[in-house]
Amino acid sequence: MPVIELLDNPIWNSLSTSHRNLAKGNGLAKCYPPEIGPLSGLSEQTSAAHEALRAMAGAGGIQVLFLDEPPLTRSGLTLIRGGLLSQMIYAGPRALQPPIADPSMRVLTPSDVPAMMELAKLTEPGPFRNRTHKLGIFFGIFEDGRLVSMAGQRIRVPGFVEVSAVCTHPDARGRGYARTLMSAVMENILSDGDIPFLHSFADNHAAIRVYEALGFTHRRHFHLAVLKNEA
Repeated sequence: MPVIELLDNPIWNSLSTSHRNLAKGNGLAKCYPPEIGPLSGLSEQTSAAHEALRAMAGAGGIQVLFLDEPPLTRSGLTLIRGGLLSQMIYAGPRALQPPIADPSMRVLTPSDVPAMMELAKLTEPGPFRNRTHKLGIFFGIFEDGRLVSMAGQRIRVPGFVEVSAVCTHPDARGRGYARTLMSAVMENILSDGDIPFLHSFADNHAAIRVYEALGFTHRRHFHLAVLKNEA
């Protein structure tokens, strides 16, 4: 059976297990390569771990943490964004929206990265950089040749894969694209025998209602900490 406690420190455990080949860092702090994204994990929220994180970030570097407790003030690190996150896990029933029978929806490829980055910059679904797509499969929907909605995979630990980068262009909202794409990503995860999970701002009630309709339930909260190394 999957060890659900791995989700209690998801970024650290992802970089220690399924994504350990991507990890930079040591036994105190680990992060993804900057071209993949700023997600980082700490073994514990200690001064030594934060100093290790600061060293990895480099001058002016940004790191993103999911913490059990509100972030503590640390020398050289400035909190530039916080907030309460809801971690949600798929609990079924397996009644996902079937993919639309339309050639406008397809698996995204490296040639789509510029369009993916443009859409992510516009909609801000979370950190997305030029190699974020390497973390898992991504699906997209196109209108008149333009990418207008996407969803994919990010953090993973044994038995669990995160649904992430769910976003839709403002001109294409209200058409059910996010639900359709999430269903496709979830089906891919479930077909591999893993369980989908995700993270959302706890006050994003509209998004949470969509996730609940897809079978997700709240598991726990995290404190988001987006930190900049000012040293």
